[in-house]
This record gives sequence, C-alpha cells and structure tokens, in this order.
Amino acid sequence: MKPIGVGVIGTGFMGKAHSIAYSASASVFGTGLRPKLEIVCDLSPDRASQRATDLGFSRHTDKWQDVVNDPKVELISVCTPNNTHSEIAISALKTGKHVWCEKPMSSSMEDSQKMAEASLNTNAKTIIGYNYTKNPIVLHAKEIIEKGTIGRVSGFFCRYDVDNEADGKKPWSWRMSKKLSGTGANGDILSHVISIAHYLTNSKISRVVGDVSIIHNKRIDPKNIGKTKEVDNDDMVSALIHFENGVHGHIGASRVSWGKKCGLTWEVHGTEGTICYNQERLNEIKLFTRQKDSSTDGFRTILSGPDHPFYSSFLPNGGHGLGFMDVKICELQGLLNSIENDEPTWPSFTDGLAIEKVMESVDISAINKKWISIKY
Repeated sequence: MKPIGVGVIGTGFMGKAHSIAYSASASVFGTGLRPKLEIVCDLSPDRASQRATDLGFSRHTDKWQDVVNDPKVELISVCTPNNTHSEIAISALKTGKHVWCEKPMSSSMEDSQKMAEASLNTNAKTIIGYNYTKNPIVLHAKEIIEKGTIGRVSGFFCRYDVDNEADGKKPWSWRMSKKLSGTGANGDILSHVISIAHYLTNSKISRVVGDVSIIHNKRIDPKNIGKTKEVDNDDMVSALIHFENGVHGHIGASRVSWGKKCGLTWEVHGTEGTICYNQERLNEIKLFTRQKDSSTDGFRTILSGPDHPFYSSFLPNGGHGLGFMDVKICELQGLLNSIENDEPTWPSFTDGLAIEKVMESVDISAINKKWISIKY
C-alpha cells in the first residue's frame, strides 16, 4: 500500500468523522492508498494538541495555513464553518493538494463559484461531503434504478427533518446567521436532499418554486446575558421541483421538527415500481415492483449485504448493518480510489456548485414567490 499524507482542518463532529475514516480506511479495505495522519488544526492550541493525541496525528497547529503548506500533506479535509471553506479549499488546490470539503461548499454563491473554478485549474481531486449518497444500500438503489427495474423514473420526493434547533430556548449559534452560515435548513440539510436528487435521478433540478419559514426569530445571545440575537436564515424550507429529464417532485427540510433525529426519507417513483428509504433505518430499502398476480403485490425489504458495493469489506454477511461512520469510510474510499486511478469523483466541486445553485434558487424563489429556472 502507498501512503498518502493527510491533514484535517477543524476538529468538531465532522473533523472527528474524517479523522476516524482516515484511521480505519486501510484496515477495512486493505488495498490502495493508506492515509497517514500528518497534522490536525483547531483554532484553540490546547484543543488541537488534545485532538492530535486522541486521533493519532503526528503534529498539530492552530493555523490552517500550516496544514495547506505542509509538504508531507497531499490530501486535506476542510471541516470548518461554512464561511471559511472557500479560502482554505482554494489555497489547498493552489498547492496541488486534493480536497475533501464538508457540505455545503460555502456560505455564498460567489465563493462556491470561485471554488469550482479553482478546481478546474488543477489535477487535484475534489469532493463535497454528501455522504448519504455513499451508503452501500443507496448505491444499490441507484443500480436498481439504472437497470430499469422500476421502469422510467416518474417522480422524486425527499424530506430531511431534524430537531437540532427545535427548542426555542437553545442559544443562538453561527448556523443561524446568513453571514456566517448562508442559508439555514436549506444549506445545512436541504443540500443533502438535493445531492440525493441529482445522484439517484442522474439529472439536475432545472426549475423550482420554494417556500421558507423562520420559526424562532430570536435566540438567546450566548455572549450577552439577558439579550437576544436575530435569526436571519430559514428554520424550514420546501420546494416543488422539475428536473432536466422531465421528472417532477418535491423536497423539503426542517431543523425544528421535534422527534426527528435523522429524518431523511426519500422515494423514487417509476412507471413499474417504487423505491423507499429512511436514513434512520440506513441498512435497508423498500422495493415495490408490479407483479402479474396482484395478490402478491407489496413492498419487499432489501437489507444491505456483501452483494452491495463496499459492504463486504466490513462484514461477510448481510443484515448485520453499517453505521454513519462506516458510510464516511466508504465515502473516503471512493475518493482514494479516484486519486489512485485518476478517475472522476462525485460530487466534485463542479457537481457541488450545481447543488448550490438549486439551494440559491429555492431561496430566491421563496423571496420573490415565483418559479425560478436554473442555469448551469
């Protein structure tokens, strides 16, 4: 196995997830490139030092530039707040380093456009962390669709609801600021929905009419006792959508839906059948195909197993189930394969920009209360 030096910028939940994926990749797959944990970065020197110890990095820093300029680093993970993605990713690409950037791409269309343009001026690989498209059972669902098992795709429907911000007494955070985060539920979770839409239908969304809502307009200011700060991005978002290939559907997301933990659900309707999925049961899909004998009609459950891409590297038998971190490892392995074999990644920064354009169009449509056509 050939080593590839990696650096992780940002040590929150996603930074930890990336680091775990790097640590486990070679052990799980046993072939190809072996990630070597070179350097980790956090704004807090103490936290950076602790993360280096906890996660197994050789070095640590509180300056992201140190990671970008480190000669031993070939692949960089950007796991920082949205408004910092662009500067870090573009700087890394200019040094020829591969970039694994968490979603959404950035906090503005202008920055996302710059990232996509920078990616075209290098041979380095780029990928956005839309990991829900990397689940083995979702990869299998795409195969089913492409084989024509459910006929011609006629409709796509998807929601992603969580209760992360459902409590109105929860303090204000950077995620509730247009300046720091961009959109709210739109960028944070509807972005995942759009990635799945483009991936499963193999077509981009071309027209949208959107609606947004802010449920908790003010939040406690964590830095000023007794004062509040305004929430100026969306808590809830929904849209009717048309695809370039003629498919219609609807999508939505909420960060204030009590009881929803990872409430990502989607359905792909076809002229001969339907596939349904629920992320809270991430190791199965429901498949309906029309039978000659209507008395045997019904959905059947397909559990992920060794016949589905990536699964067999983890477990020898079906039904045991993978988890979120396992799917991040699958996501990384796809990137490493692309680097090793000089093959395209999905979603690259160019693909990610298309997702950003849908997000922006939903927002513009909601403000102007009209259908918006999307130009790519």
